[in-house]
Amino acid sequence: MKRILLLVLTNVLVVVVLGVVASLLGVNNYLTRSGLNLGLLLGYALVIGFGGAFISLLISKPLAKWSSGVHVITDPQNADEAWIVQTVRELSEKAGIGMPEVGIFEGEPNAFATGAFRDSALVAVSTGLLAGMTREEVHAVIGHEVAHIANGDMVTMTLIQGVMNTFVVFLSRVVAYAVDSMFRKDDEHNSGPGMAYLITTVLLDIVLGFAAAMVVAWFSRQREFRADAGAAALLGRKQPMIDALARLGGMTPGELPKSVAAFGIAGGIGQWFSTHPPIEERIAALQRA
Repeated sequence: MKRILLLVLTNVLVVVVLGVVASLLGVNNYLTRSGLNLGLLLGYALVIGFGGAFISLLISKPLAKWSSGVHVITDPQNADEAWIVQTVRELSEKAGIGMPEVGIFEGEPNAFATGAFRDSALVAVSTGLLAGMTREEVHAVIGHEVAHIANGDMVTMTLIQGVMNTFVVFLSRVVAYAVDSMFRKDDEHNSGPGMAYLITTVLLDIVLGFAAAMVVAWFSRQREFRADAGAAALLGRKQPMIDALARLGGMTPGELPKSVAAFGIAGGIGQWFSTHPPIEERIAALQRA
């Protein structure tokens, strides 16, 4: 539950900050004396919704490095680091993307890919993953992350998040205006939104934010199936990815930063908010392919 709450609060915080900036700049003038200007409100919602999503995308790589303590391998210091870098290079060339940065972070078994651009992304694996899997299995996991980059999943999920943010901002204010108007219909000195508008807006931003998070999580689960298939294609066979997933099913995956949780090899809490399908479903999908 903590992970879900932090995910929603992070998204709300970005939207709130952009909303404050918009207020200071005077661009939130969708409330007029004659009523709610839906055209201006939609423009405001688009700016806030997509602005927040793209800001999150642009800062995803430095934020992931900082929050996970990723050590970026610039000059391999041992055979394992050299092998990881070479593996990422070979898979990236096969996938037709630029060489990502490669990193290692301390923690339980996990891995992730992030970054705003296909040709300057980041692939990071945990020390727990390297210690608990064979090289063939780690190879498959890296293939999975490279497939995420090649599929453009970071940008795709950002666009979906932007649409959901826009929906939340727009609908919450339309409903809040209707509620406020109902409470103030007998007020002859109605000079602007009242307390009912402010309270309803905040409550709906939170409630609809949770609903939006479930939609985004559903899309994330579909991208995981595609990344598994992409890894199998990059490796030329699906068994290594199946073996890696089976191995991971017996491990306790580490927590990832909220900004990259959707692009890790495993994670998520609860059926509706999980960013990853169950391991059994992923293995079954690969076996059917």
